[in-house]
Amino acid sequence: MAYKITEECISCGACEPECPNQAISEGDTIFIIDPQKCTECVGSFMSSRCAEVCPVDAPQPDPDHKESKEALLARWRKLHPGEEPAVGTY
Repeated sequence: MAYKITEECISCGACEPECPNQAISEGDTIFIIDPQKCTECVGSFMSSRCAEVCPVDAPQPDPDHKESKEALLARWRKLHPGEEPAVGTY
């Protein structure tokens, strides 16, 4: 499932440069994650980077966007044509 950023976000910006899919952007008051680009870092990292670097645990799994690892990997492949996913990330 894609991640979302909760209201706990302090807009520090730590998450944005960590996203390998450029799914995170600055919203009006907090950062937001585009669920059509979020792969939970499947294909790039072994765990979700935004959640790892956030000092207030604002990135959380979004129950409205539940997806299998296969679906997340397929999205990663569309976002990164011609690349191979990192070993152990799917």
